[in-house]
Amino acid sequence: MSMLQEFKTFVSRGNVVDLAVGVIIGAAFGKIVDSLVGDIVMPVIGRIVGGLDFSNYYIPLNGQGTHLVLAEAKKAGGVIAYGNFVTVSVGFVILAFVIFQMVKLVNAMKKAEPTPAPAPEVTAEDILLLREIRDALKK
Repeated sequence: MSMLQEFKTFVSRGNVVDLAVGVIIGAAFGKIVDSLVGDIVMPVIGRIVGGLDFSNYYIPLNGQGTHLVLAEAKKAGGVIAYGNFVTVSVGFVILAFVIFQMVKLVNAMKKAEPTPAPAPEVTAEDILLLREIRDALKK
C-alpha cells in the first residue's frame, strides 16, 4: 500500500476528523477563557484586594527596579513574572472546570440514551429450506 493511500485511509477515519475539530474549537475556546480571565476576572480580583494589577507583578533578577512595566522589565533582563503566572493559573482552573462540566454532560447524555433491543436472530435461508424439506418428508 502506498504512503498516499495509507494517509487517505488514516484521514478518512471519523476519529481523526473529530479530533481536528476538537482541537480547533479548543483553541478558540482557550482564547475566550484567556480573555475572560484577563479582562473580567483578574480586574475584579484586583479591585477586591485593593486595586492590584496582577499582570505586572514580577521579581527582577538583574537589578532593574520594580517600577517598570513587565514588558519593559523583561527587555532589561530576567524577571520572575509571578503575577502573570497567577493569571494563567486562574485561566487554567476555569478551563479545566468547564471541560469537566462538558465531559460530565456528555457522559450523562450517553447514559440517558436507551440501548437498542437486540435484533431478533435471522435464520439463514438454507436452514429454512432444510426445515421445509424435513417437514415435507414427515408428511
